[in-house]
Amino acid sequence: MITEFKLPPFDDTIATATIVAWRKEPGERIEAGDVLLEVVTEKVNVEIECPFAGRLIETVGELDQEIKVGDVLARIET
Repeated sequence: MITEFKLPPFDDTIATATIVAWRKEPGERIEAGDVLLEVVTEKVNVEIECPFAGRLIETVGELDQEIKVGDVLARIET
């Protein structure tokens, strides 16, 4: 099954973030709790952890791209 992993909400005041680093590459195994990517908001830098295990099929978004809360970040085969 392919599961879409979306940018989770940080708090009620932050609606967007910018991708600054991918920590996993397509094809890699990912475990629950592994850091998938790092983003920066207007207030803080955040490492985004994957909440489930699987194989990373695809990353969505380029470095320095602004993304919205709820946007798909990756597709993971679970």
